[in-house]
Amino acid sequence: MAIVAISANDVENYPEDSPSKLKEMAQKLDFTFPFCYDETQETAKAYSAACTPDFFLFDRDRHLVYRGQLDDSRPGNNKPVTGKDLRHAINAVLAGEPVPPEQKPSIGCNIKWKSVG
Repeated sequence: MAIVAISANDVENYPEDSPSKLKEMAQKLDFTFPFCYDETQETAKAYSAACTPDFFLFDRDRHLVYRGQLDDSRPGNNKPVTGKDLRHAINAVLAGEPVPPEQKPSIGCNIKWKSVG
């Protein structure tokens, strides 16, 4: 199993989302997975990513089996960050079981798309 994080935000208009700032955040939060930057935003568009974070889980055959939220926590709702929704899907994939079809979409900040033109 592998985890990769990808940021696609427009850093020209949102410098706080630059790769150097994201690297600082990743180090502070002790991420142990690659954190990539999608400068052209092509990857985000190819997956129809909508917000940050937006989770995509693929099975061993690289079929998308889960696209949804981490858990029910949101800023200000006082629910703990547990990762239960994504973790449940990961556990199903690792066990060779189907991922439940009921999947709550991710909710977060919209991706900061680059201006066209």
